[in-house]
Amino acid sequence: MTSFQEAPVAIDIDALLAAMRPKLHRYCARMVGSVIDGEDVLQDALIKAVEAFASAGPIGNPEGWLFKIAHNTALDFLRRRSRQEALQSAEEVDMIADQFDAVLSRQIASASLRTFMRLPVAQRSSVILMDVLGCSLQEVCEVMDFSLPAVKAALHRGRMQLRELAAEPEEAPPPKLSDADRQRLSAYVAHFNARDFDAIRAMIADDVRLELVNKARLNGKAEVSRYFGNYDMISDWHLVPGLVEGRPAILVFDPDLSGAPPKYFMLLNWSADKVAIIRDFRHAPYIIEGAEYQV
Repeated sequence: MTSFQEAPVAIDIDALLAAMRPKLHRYCARMVGSVIDGEDVLQDALIKAVEAFASAGPIGNPEGWLFKIAHNTALDFLRRRSRQEALQSAEEVDMIADQFDAVLSRQIASASLRTFMRLPVAQRSSVILMDVLGCSLQEVCEVMDFSLPAVKAALHRGRMQLRELAAEPEEAPPPKLSDADRQRLSAYVAHFNARDFDAIRAMIADDVRLELVNKARLNGKAEVSRYFGNYDMISDWHLVPGLVEGRPAILVFDPDLSGAPPKYFMLLNWSADKVAIIRDFRHAPYIIEGAEYQV
């Protein structure tokens, strides 16, 4: 790759995106309240980054540049989904983002996606960037286009709000798979675990689409059949029907690690009684981090 003369080092954009992908997803997922939607936002942000890279000129802080693109893409997503809360005004508030104890730090880092979504966008972004991802105050200012006092104010308010929210009991009952969803997921899983991929192929539509996230996209039964053949050659998986973020999903466990959490998951979309879309996150295991799932 040709380096920029003004840049201190040449940037390998492909290597940079691959290295930053898990961290960027962590940010996007918490901004939009979903590990699944967060991956959609991330993919959009990566496309924008690649398109912008050629004309970006020297990039002194590549990670900060990527976070800024991801931040703006997440805001665009929230606007399109009509779920954006009012941004805090960037008022000049003389408030210090003081240090807090390790217990509160761990509580913030492990807060659920739904909890983060209850914060206004500016508070949410500042807390995620600094307390979850470890950015400096200056980096947070650059990503959000806020003054230092405004970031400090948003950070302080966000931390206090998260502390209050963490003390509240969960009100909503846990979601459950419907009988219909459990029945068809269970049939798919049973055939898959038995390596009866001919039966699986009979369940998929002729125009089935597969996204092997972070790896490949395949279209049509002939192409997607190769995907099942690849699974037949490995043995590090065991499928279980369940829920991810309240959506019917297939959780994938390592059969050699008893009691371990799922490694990743799959999503199926159905058209009538046929599988129309398969979304497999095997090559993007970072996505399940922080996800709410049930077996």
